[in-house]
Amino acid sequence: MPRKIFDRELADLIGEMTKMGADVGQRIDETITALRTLDLDKADRIANSDDEIDRTEHRIEKVCMNLIAMQQPVASDLRMIAACLKILTDIERVADQCADICDILTVGELNSNSLAITHVVQMMEAARDMFRRAMDVFLSRDVGTAHEVCKSDDVVDTMFSKIILEICGIITDNPQNVMREVDLLFIIKYVERIGDHATNIAEWVIYMETGVHPDLNSKEQ
Repeated sequence: MPRKIFDRELADLIGEMTKMGADVGQRIDETITALRTLDLDKADRIANSDDEIDRTEHRIEKVCMNLIAMQQPVASDLRMIAACLKILTDIERVADQCADICDILTVGELNSNSLAITHVVQMMEAARDMFRRAMDVFLSRDVGTAHEVCKSDDVVDTMFSKIILEICGIITDNPQNVMREVDLLFIIKYVERIGDHATNIAEWVIYMETGVHPDLNSKEQ
């Protein structure tokens, strides 16, 4: 495969992944709306629309494999394609987290007047902003900004810890509502993972540019 064609296909790969990232970012926005308003119809649509993202992931995976097989890329190109495969997985998993959150919304009985839900929405907005910045870094390849994205995961983690304490307090005061509050605990864990995946994306961008994976996010995915 001539180099010009290879470069064009690499550019197409980046474009496809960027579009997938934008689609998943929109899904995060819709999940936030469903959570804020407890819109069960919207939540049900999101929970049952994950197949489209999965198909996109599989198509892009094939593009990456074909580039490796047909071009036998040099080390820097191979590093880029390998990082794209890792980033692709993280983008898809963010969509999974949105579907998981919406699954809970459709079967749970959350209290729309709960202050804890307001704080969960704020946490998810912070995770969404991390994801958007991570996808921006994927395009810009700005290593400095990538490090900033990784550091901002501390904000999401702090919110996570505070909400856990808040929910535990609610359960203590109202033990009859324990299952409803447990649903919130599951939701914030999924939100925290969105922040983790945004961190992963930024880390892989650093790897693409430097050849060194910083491993700033060692939490289990």
